[in-house]
Amino acid sequence: MGDSIFRVTGRDAASRARTGVLSLPHGSVSTPVFMPVGTNGAVKAMTVNDLEEIGFEIILSNTYHLYLRPGTEALGAAGGLHGFMNWKRNILTDSGGFQVFSLSALRKISSGGVRFQSHIDGSGHFLSPESAVDIQALIGSDIQMQLDFCTPWQSSRGDAERALAITGEWLCRAKRRWEEIKAETGGVRGGSLFSIVQGNFYRELREQSVDACIQADTPGIAIGGLSVGEPPEVFSEFLGFTASLLPDEKPRYVMGIGTPGYILDAIEQGIDMFDCVLPTREGRNGRVYTRQGSFALKKSENRLDFLPIDQECGCRVCREYSRAYLRHLFKTREILCSMLASYHNLYFLNDLVANARRAIEENRYGLFKREFLSRYNKGAL
Repeated sequence: MGDSIFRVTGRDAASRARTGVLSLPHGSVSTPVFMPVGTNGAVKAMTVNDLEEIGFEIILSNTYHLYLRPGTEALGAAGGLHGFMNWKRNILTDSGGFQVFSLSALRKISSGGVRFQSHIDGSGHFLSPESAVDIQALIGSDIQMQLDFCTPWQSSRGDAERALAITGEWLCRAKRRWEEIKAETGGVRGGSLFSIVQGNFYRELREQSVDACIQADTPGIAIGGLSVGEPPEVFSEFLGFTASLLPDEKPRYVMGIGTPGYILDAIEQGIDMFDCVLPTREGRNGRVYTRQGSFALKKSENRLDFLPIDQECGCRVCREYSRAYLRHLFKTREILCSMLASYHNLYFLNDLVANARRAIEENRYGLFKREFLSRYNKGAL
């Protein structure tokens, strides 16, 4: 049996939405949970104090990028990423599989692993399912992901089958290496390994992949291969289909979603965890979230608008700064704009998910979702 790290604490009677608790080495995590992305060991424009102040209990970092910079020697000497970045709470690391997918011109995949060129300096590297586990153990990941082979939207059945076969083989090898590390260190290193469902947009392949993940019995299961260019209705269809196949007792993670609509759809389907770079990326580009939709700070109507970004928001940015001032910062390219807008957007999503948890516990999730999206979609500019 995989290590039991999750328990369900509440359910919505009219949907698959649920609340739960993840028990991890750096503290408990309430679910559903949105995880900010700190690709290089830092959530862009945010300090760890900012993240703690908002209330985040887990963030995501990237194995591929950390392996290239600062490298395993520096991370090992620092005692892992927690100490290196001074983050005292949990870290989930993805395996590098998505970077392999997105940097397809620089890589060659075989059953043995991935041979790739660094996007930084062109140097050659090889990543196997075993070395991905080793690197994540050195990083000190509380949750680590298996190396997987993701295929793009509209891939052929043959390409999807080949990728799925390799992903399945890599899962077996990753789990074997993960169990070795846990045994060698008395369970101190290695965190919890999550398997990843692939299969592109073919239902039978998704079913095969779920069966393989259930057989592997890892502590959690992620749904991969979504939000890769497909239309929203296809995303929703395959999210719901795949989630319905997953075991109830395992935490479920959908990789790479960050808009309120996608998050609330995922929660409705019983998803417990999600992450995305979008809130900080949009913050750096001067787009901020409100309960009436998102808007661009640069718009001229904000020049003399001394209201906060969102009058219903309790974050310190909304308590202390006006739209007019933030527009000024954006127009003058002050770094402070990126910092304040990113803080607000992350606070907004964390608050959205916290309110979703309350709605599930009070058995009114469907009403909560409808009311929120009615306002949000109506006001988006």
